Amino acid sequence: MTKCTTPSASFPRCKGRQVIARFDGGDVTSDGGILLLRQLDREMGLTRAVARRLSDERDAQRCLHRTETLVRQRVFGLALGYEDLNDHHALRHDIALQTAVDTDGVLASQSTLCRFEQQADRDWAITIHEEMIEQFIRSFRRPPKKPLYLDFDATDDRVHGQQLGRHFNGYYNHYIFLPLFVFCGDQLLVSYLRPASLDAAHHAGAILALLVRRLRQAWPEVKIVFRGDSGFCRPLILNWCDRHGVDYIIGLAGNKRLAKLALDIDYTSAIRFEKSWEKERVFGFIEYAAKSWKERRRKVIVKSETSRRGFNTRYVVTSLRGCSAEWLYDHRYCARGEMENRIKEQQFLFSDRTSCHEWWPNQYRLLLSGLAYLLLERLRRIYLKRTAFAQAQVNTLRLKLLKIGAVITRNTRTIRLMLSSQYPEQDLFLKLASKLVPG
Repeated sequence: MTKCTTPSASFPRCKGRQVIARFDGGDVTSDGGILLLRQLDREMGLTRAVARRLSDERDAQRCLHRTETLVRQRVFGLALGYEDLNDHHALRHDIALQTAVDTDGVLASQSTLCRFEQQADRDWAITIHEEMIEQFIRSFRRPPKKPLYLDFDATDDRVHGQQLGRHFNGYYNHYIFLPLFVFCGDQLLVSYLRPASLDAAHHAGAILALLVRRLRQAWPEVKIVFRGDSGFCRPLILNWCDRHGVDYIIGLAGNKRLAKLALDIDYTSAIRFEKSWEKERVFGFIEYAAKSWKERRRKVIVKSETSRRGFNTRYVVTSLRGCSAEWLYDHRYCARGEMENRIKEQQFLFSDRTSCHEWWPNQYRLLLSGLAYLLLERLRRIYLKRTAFAQAQVNTLRLKLLKIGAVITRNTRTIRLMLSSQYPEQDLFLKLASKLVPG
């Protein structure tokens, strides 16, 4: 039956006027800033490069939507804050999104996107990772002169169903996946889904070897430093780094032997605290050889901190030389803490929406969030320098630069977005548009 009237909602009067809400505004979008994403993607060639290399088993004669369109629709949707496939039931009619993915018809439904994602396999994961690394290499105009610090870290990805590969983890007290992320600065290189039943450093050595090989193919003289917490301090990784000229600075779990070797440093810290009654930090180097290292002695940074709360001693094994223990700890090892913010940004882009039953579709979803991050990270790193958003997280960029209300008109000649006149960042938006759109 045809609906003759549009449902409406009434609210209390304002200054004697009726307040009525009704869904009859026509073609209106809340995502007017998606045009910035479109230009970023065109500049990087990101979704096109990924889509061209994905194997698609669908019958091309029966498909309305190209692989490139499906990938772009999902990546843009995640960047805009639409985490679920169900969102695309209505979102596929949004003219702004249709324009961004370069089509003028209805986009793929949630069922079409779901069937496409179910095709994901190991080759898809390899393909997308290769493109992420190539994007990183292309982001440098010249070979980097400074060392590349490759930050490795794992995080918990909670699951709430019967997904393949889920396991209960006592530390997180939940059923989880344990994805591994690798960053160089703010740039994402690896987003690798793993079951939580494995060691935190599982496959980290193999991934490091692949990354080093590709980076040295591009830049033979580049210096590479592996950085991670104590979960990645494994003999195989340390020995590989020593053999292949890769430096490292990695957390080291304490034990009785280390405590004995660091006794003088702890004692100095305690004496200073007794005199000042303020928190004192003392740094030093020791030589240490674990049995699993085949008695090979390595340099270990000791940070001994004494305060009213007691002792706090940390150990970091490193091959870096020429600097003091304090400087290495504060400016090189502690810098890895910034990676925690980058992992949070993956979650802001819904990397934890791994609700498929099969393994590889979940890995694909994790990588889709990574692709959305690449777009927003490039916007921040290249185009938002020396602005108020130069250090903004991706959820702030989404709110301030992408979620813009607009009325849309489309005819045979023009697609026009009439953005909100009260949008507060108009000058910045126009400046970004002028930089992104070739003159």
